[in-house]
Amino acid sequence: MQRILSAQLPHHVGETVTIAGWVHRRRLLKSVAFLIVRDATGLIQVVAGDDKRRAAIEALTEETVVAVTGTVTANSAAPSGVEITDPEVRTLGAPAVPPPFDLFRPALSASLPTQLDHASVALRHRTRATALKAAAAAAAGFRATLDAAGFTEIFTPKIVASATESGANVFGLDYFGTRAYLAQSPQFYKQLMVGVFERVYEVGPVFRAEPHDTARHLAQYTSLDVELGFVTDHRDVMAVLRDVVAGMVAAVSERLPAVPVPGVPAVIPAVHFVDALAIAGAPPDEPDLAPAHERSLGEWALREHGSEFLFVTGYPMRKRPFYTHPEPGRPTHSNSFDLLFRGLEMVTGGQRLHEYDDYVAALGGDLTGVESYVEAFRHGMPPHGGFAIGLERFVARLLGVANVREVTAFPRDLHRLTP
Repeated sequence: MQRILSAQLPHHVGETVTIAGWVHRRRLLKSVAFLIVRDATGLIQVVAGDDKRRAAIEALTEETVVAVTGTVTANSAAPSGVEITDPEVRTLGAPAVPPPFDLFRPALSASLPTQLDHASVALRHRTRATALKAAAAAAAGFRATLDAAGFTEIFTPKIVASATESGANVFGLDYFGTRAYLAQSPQFYKQLMVGVFERVYEVGPVFRAEPHDTARHLAQYTSLDVELGFVTDHRDVMAVLRDVVAGMVAAVSERLPAVPVPGVPAVIPAVHFVDALAIAGAPPDEPDLAPAHERSLGEWALREHGSEFLFVTGYPMRKRPFYTHPEPGRPTHSNSFDLLFRGLEMVTGGQRLHEYDDYVAALGGDLTGVESYVEAFRHGMPPHGGFAIGLERFVARLLGVANVREVTAFPRDLHRLTP
């Protein structure tokens, strides 16, 4: 279709053009009718003054798809400073059934369950669409930063023969008569690919059969995974992560200048897990940080360092996967980290084991289900490490949204399998 998008209209003042989109809103006054048309780039105001054209606009329902041909006229009060006058309006389909909530209002008044039940139209609202654009920009920034640093993008299986972390939180399936699982992460594969490319990353779905019904958990989410070889320890991985986060934030800011974004420090402050417990007022024998502890640490980082980001390093080995490298001189703790963003854990990562004998020892000699993974370490693997970012959690925190479902197109959780 030969059409002009709303963002292009200011360059066509005085010309006759065709625009197309959805009926966003109508305003019917005594002497004039206003039709607001929404397309992929914004809103277009259409003005009709005579009775015939006014009647055509009055007959339209919200969300009906239309094409409008008319003259582009300057008007500083209109969106983008221009409007369409002397319009000829034609529908490009049957009249639409209006959605169960107003899309033209600044905020969606419907409850989140209602929005999710009607996701196909709720996502048309500006706030919901902006979240998806932010996710796309963040993923693009992730890729661009790593491409520039010599990483290779990989694509790994999402149907696997064994659980990556543990067997308690995986989705099982029948794979041609054999038991298989949806992948919890590409962890094993991205480590193996370090032996091929040294530096790799992947953007893809992961699946967690965890019975959490919280604002921060999904059964399927998008994981931004990174693994790099020839590291000294986890601090090399943290330095790469800092640059990746800065690249993601910059990409969102570039594509969506109206979205306020945080500054990313040149060096993100870090605190050891033992000290983090003391700062958060938690008992010294706690094996992990609770959400309340993370919030306290986020407030501390902002107050003491002026940073909305904080690394917590040295988590207890008993709370980390078997492939995690222990902390030299303190084997009860690990060369691992979480990155907190505004008081919420957003990234987990660390240094991995890279010696075959260490894997055999970590697994107690039982390699059942992970033989092909561990076998690779007999053939020479460098010291390496990596991390994984939950895209939806990152975007929710960036936009100040309370629930990750608000930034997910079609979320999958404990209760929702449709739409």
